[in-house]
Amino acid sequence: MPSTRTQQALARLADLTPRQIAAELDRYIVGQAEAKKAVAIALRNRWRRQRAPESIREEISPNNIILIGPTGVGKTEIARRLAKLAGAPFIKVEASKFTEVGYVGRDVESMVRDLVESAIDMVRSERESEVEDLAHERVDERLLDLLLPPPAPDKPDLAAQAVARESQTPAPDDGLGVFLVSGSGSVVKETVDPAQERYKRTRDKLRQLLLDGKLEDREVEVEVPQNAPMFDVLASQGAPEGMDNISDMLKEMMPKRKKKRTVKVSEARRILFEQELEKLIDLDDVTADALDRVEKLGIIFLDEIDKIAGERSKMGGPDVSREGVQRDLLPIVEGSNVQTKYGMVKTDHVLFIAAGAFHVSKPSDLIPELQGRFPIRVELKPLTEQDFVRIMTEPENALTKQYAALVTADGATLEFKTDGIAEIARIAALVNERMENIGARRLHTVMTTLLEDVLFDLPDPGTTTIVVDGDRVRDRLKAIVEDEDLRKYIL
Repeated sequence: MPSTRTQQALARLADLTPRQIAAELDRYIVGQAEAKKAVAIALRNRWRRQRAPESIREEISPNNIILIGPTGVGKTEIARRLAKLAGAPFIKVEASKFTEVGYVGRDVESMVRDLVESAIDMVRSERESEVEDLAHERVDERLLDLLLPPPAPDKPDLAAQAVARESQTPAPDDGLGVFLVSGSGSVVKETVDPAQERYKRTRDKLRQLLLDGKLEDREVEVEVPQNAPMFDVLASQGAPEGMDNISDMLKEMMPKRKKKRTVKVSEARRILFEQELEKLIDLDDVTADALDRVEKLGIIFLDEIDKIAGERSKMGGPDVSREGVQRDLLPIVEGSNVQTKYGMVKTDHVLFIAAGAFHVSKPSDLIPELQGRFPIRVELKPLTEQDFVRIMTEPENALTKQYAALVTADGATLEFKTDGIAEIARIAALVNERMENIGARRLHTVMTTLLEDVLFDLPDPGTTTIVVDGDRVRDRLKAIVEDEDLRKYIL
């Protein structure tokens, strides 16, 4: 059974019908209706599987998909937005970086380990947001202890006590007295230490100054953990495959060493906040929840799968970066147990979304067994000039809105006219046609070249409004578009 928090994540999918999922993707991605429909069904089926009878629930396999289309048409963005929408652990890997097990390089099981790390980070962030307020309160108290250490308890005056006993007179009372009436009616005097009273008043004043941010430049001494030098070297140079587990085991065996640092209150707040979060968050609970989410909700986006497709090696031997990788992918995609440093992970219900341009090869060049693991194939259409216009105006993260926000930071306003957007789209489509077609990414190169001088001159006191119309776009880019050499190197 899924954990409570995983059930909550799955419950969010109950409110998202396939049509609503596609509509959410429309907010960021233009066109590609067929691909959106396929991934929306695959995502909804995860919730449907949890509602199925237990007798058949484990038999329902995920709808693994191959997205076929040229670069820059939205394959990666569809998968990333889908995972964000579902609140699912997500990782993007490139198939061309893997090699067959037994050869130098990364093996395919590392993608599952990376997915687990992604889930750990996601769950930990959720836990941190839940205990953030309590952690801040504890940090404030620890900072006050550092700024104003509690007074040491006074030593009893043994000589005065001895004299009092000999003379049968009570020892002098230097504290302040408060008379209280007990439940039986007797009067009891409670002694209040003046030093404690002064300390409490001073601490209250310091607390207010701390909350007002007036002590951020004061220096305090804090204890921080000290890492062993050899682990720092391993981390900086990158440990070989599988060495991370050994490194963690050695760290656990080594004694915990700490050193004292003198830092400003602003820096100490960050250090102490991390330490308090470590105390408040149960790492075992985080790990268990993360593993459960990986198995029930995990999404792996396997890019450049066309790079491992191709004809068999003419030399007769195995191709360790192509057919060998395909053979290693088979059990992972079909469903197997993968050992990670957090425990065993079953990949039976992890959703795999593969993608590739397939310019040189075609999906049928994959080995038949792997083709069977990706039963759903969707072809994404190349982007047209009209699509570029929509990409620059409709999505919530459109390039025009991004550049307008950047210019606003310098106190100016960037305004795009309709004819200016149309001219940018025309030039991007023209360059894609005459050169390599890189899809919507061509808009980045055109926009960067167009606004290069504007962004360089800002902040300019004389510039308040910058208007981008058709004439401005043509004047700025005419020479580059007409010169084949310039176009090749700049756009």
